[in-house]
Amino acid sequence: MYIDFPYRVWKNSIIMTLPNIEDILGFEIKKEMADRYFGFRKLIEEDKLDLSEQIKHYSFILERRISYDLIRIYILLKDEDLIVGFLNLSGLEKNLFYDPYLIESPTIRKRVFEGVHLRGITWRGCFKNMVLDCYERLVDHVTRYRKRYQELMESQETINEEIKIFYRQNDLTSIMGFLRSLGGENVSGMEGGMEIGMATSLDDKMRIDPTLPIEQFLPAIPPLTPLSDIKNQLKKLVNKAFQQHGKNYCRDFVSNNLRTWF
Repeated sequence: MYIDFPYRVWKNSIIMTLPNIEDILGFEIKKEMADRYFGFRKLIEEDKLDLSEQIKHYSFILERRISYDLIRIYILLKDEDLIVGFLNLSGLEKNLFYDPYLIESPTIRKRVFEGVHLRGITWRGCFKNMVLDCYERLVDHVTRYRKRYQELMESQETINEEIKIFYRQNDLTSIMGFLRSLGGENVSGMEGGMEIGMATSLDDKMRIDPTLPIEQFLPAIPPLTPLSDIKNQLKKLVNKAFQQHGKNYCRDFVSNNLRTWF
C-alpha cells in the first residue's frame, strides 16, 4: 500500500500532462482556419498589387504613345477649328489631352517631335504624310490600349468578386465566435481571449477594400475611325493647316534635325 501510493501519484501526474484529444483537434482546426484566412487574403493582396502595377505601366504607355500621337496632330493642325474637325472625324472626345498651351509651346513641340522622321518630296507632301502617319500610329496604339484596358477591367472585376467570396467564407466575427466555442470557458490560441466586439473592430481594421474602377486611373478611349474611312476629309483639314503654317513648321523640323528623306 505504501509502495503503490507514489506510483499512483506519478501515474496520475503523467495522465494529467498528456494533451487532450479535443485540444489537439481544436488546435488543428484553428491552424487550418488561420492558414485559409491569411492564405486567401495574401492572394487577393498580391492580385491587387499586380493590378496596380499594370495600371501604372499602361498609364506610362498612354502618356508616351497615345498622348504624344495626339499632341503631334494638335500641333500640326494648330487652328482650333481644324482640331475640332479632326476630333469629330476620328470619334475622339474634345478634351482628350488637349490644351491650347501645348500648341504654342516650343519646348513641348521639340519634345514630342524628337526622333520623328519626315518623308516626302515637297513641303506639302511632308506635312501631309506627317499628319497621316501620326493618325495611323494613333489608331494602332488606341486599338492595343483598348484591348488591354478591357483586360484590366476584367481583372478588377475578378478581384472584387474574390473579395466578396473571401468575406462570405471568412467573416472574422463568426470565426472568433466559433473559436471561442471550441475553447469552452478557457479561451486560448488564435482567438486570444477577444471579445466579439474586439473581433468586429479587428475585422474593420483588416478589411480589404475593393479595387476602384479602372476609369478612375485610366481614361476610357473610344475606338477610332479607320484612316481609310476619313482619309480624304482629313487631307482637306491638312491642306488648310499647311496653307496657314505648314511650310514654316516643316522648315523648323529640318532646322532641328528632325527630318530623314526617303
